[in-house]
Amino acid sequence: MLNALGRRMLDLVYPPVCIACAEPVESQRALCAACWRDTQFLTGALCEGCASPVEGAFAGPDLHCARCSAHPPPWDIARAAIAHEGPGRRLILSLKHSGRLELAKPIAGWMARAGADLLDRADVIAPVPLHWLRLARRGHNQSAELARALARLSGKPVVLDLLARHRHTPSQVGRDLDARAANLAGAIAPGPRHSLTGLRILLVDDVMTTGATLTACATACLAGGAAGVDVLAAARALAPETRVRPPG
Repeated sequence: MLNALGRRMLDLVYPPVCIACAEPVESQRALCAACWRDTQFLTGALCEGCASPVEGAFAGPDLHCARCSAHPPPWDIARAAIAHEGPGRRLILSLKHSGRLELAKPIAGWMARAGADLLDRADVIAPVPLHWLRLARRGHNQSAELARALARLSGKPVVLDLLARHRHTPSQVGRDLDARAANLAGAIAPGPRHSLTGLRILLVDDVMTTGATLTACATACLAGGAAGVDVLAAARALAPETRVRPPG
């Protein structure tokens, strides 16, 4: 940990800039006022099944949107910190594709606040896995980086290979829910070195879109004997009607 003098010296050598747009800011790993304004932090009446805002509802436990009420997911509660748009989307893409691993710490801080109760009751934190071919190409698993950061913040254990992706699958981008589910069929299973029996697992992902990948992961956890599964994502891709428009 840096002391106050160390932080001042760091700021002199590397003046702090906004993590989303590189405008000057007062402290390291912070958003500028404009990016903070344009980042939609997910609070209020949120569906516990898919982490999306529920229009016309009051915040509270056991709140579910119509879709999750009709088709409950295999996990108990899902949370996400921010909407996957604007500065938030740029941050996630920078972590995922540009190798900006330093972003994992501030994003995980937002996730820890959004999912504090899920972290409290988790026995273990586990990231959504990448196939080794994709991991070799990208050089890192962004979900694992977030899981590591969450473990440091919460003190909970993280098991990076609790789940394994045994089959290399094409990208999910552009696929609908059914196509995503078919693409992942049989691809994810518990890792061979760990027992899931009786554990409450917190699954960590960078972006929750249709939930197909997380469904495959949660189903594998439960089939492996887990007592329960929760989901914590950095960002949620929202339907157009739930998006907050920037002023002006």
